[in-house]
Amino acid sequence: MYGIVNKAIQDLVVKEFGTTAWEKVKVRSGIDVDFFISNQPYDDSITYSLAQAVSEETGLTLSQVLIAFGEFWVLHTGKEKYGSLMEAGGASLREFLINLPNFHSRIMLIYPNLKPPEFRVSNVSENSVRVHYFSERIGLQDFVRGLLQGLGKLYDLPVEIELLQSRDDGSDHEIYKISW
Repeated sequence: MYGIVNKAIQDLVVKEFGTTAWEKVKVRSGIDVDFFISNQPYDDSITYSLAQAVSEETGLTLSQVLIAFGEFWVLHTGKEKYGSLMEAGGASLREFLINLPNFHSRIMLIYPNLKPPEFRVSNVSENSVRVHYFSERIGLQDFVRGLLQGLGKLYDLPVEIELLQSRDDGSDHEIYKISW
């Protein structure tokens, strides 16, 4: 993953728990990096180690950490780093989710070595949509849930997110039903 992801984990920890907590997370994770360069690729294992260390250091479950990180990504990192792309995604949550499959193709212009997930949408109605999440990376379904929750907050719309299908159950991708 790119350094921007690891930097966002650092930003979340510092914002919510302080600089001392971040230093403890770095030690616990065994990651000896003073600062992450946003547009530099890093091995995925670094990101996974950081997330696990945040869980151990804060007492939150890994699921809670990934959900919080997903929300933070949308509400802070996304708005700060991709503000115009986020705004171009749609004037409503429904519109943004319908346009979600195109989002990473725009991001790949910034990060050419990106290995993005693929999103598809189905069952679009006035008050719900199903988001299909395909990725070579495992263990990030709670991060995606956090992203979806963050989008609801971004559009000031309470959302209900139901995981209908998971790779944990033998499927080839996750399907989330987002209702508002």
